[in-house]
Amino acid sequence: MAAHQLAQVNIALPREPLDAPLLAEFVANLAPVNAAADAAPGFVWRLQTDDGDATGIRAFGDDRLIVNLSVWESVEALRAFVSGARHLAVLRRRRAWFERAAEAHLALWWVPAGHEPSVSEAEEHLGLLRRAGPSPAAFTLRSPFPPPR
Repeated sequence: MAAHQLAQVNIALPREPLDAPLLAEFVANLAPVNAAADAAPGFVWRLQTDDGDATGIRAFGDDRLIVNLSVWESVEALRAFVSGARHLAVLRRRRAWFERAAEAHLALWWVPAGHEPSVSEAEEHLGLLRRAGPSPAAFTLRSPFPPPR
């Protein structure tokens, strides 16, 4: 087993509450997309409540935000899932459901194998990326950094 795994956080601000008709298609896709992630090669863990997703978890000082926090074996594993058909179909519709982010909304960082990052840890790493840009402490899929040695 590798000494480090890849943590990722992404946040989104829905245009309306999750129970609004505008978000019905997004909400209907939550369980299938989460199941696809759970079954994806290289998937390790994701933040979720007893409901099976993280839509009820509040973070980043805004109760309207949706947070997605997960751990993967590698950048390549996460990239393969993100570009897979099930996730990509939903990703292409994101602008219909979510406000356009004014600043970075996704951050990646390396964690010790077996570590499940907290929401406050995710907030810290996204904040680092927003303040300083990509670095070994917080980066993006477009500007990845290798795991620590």
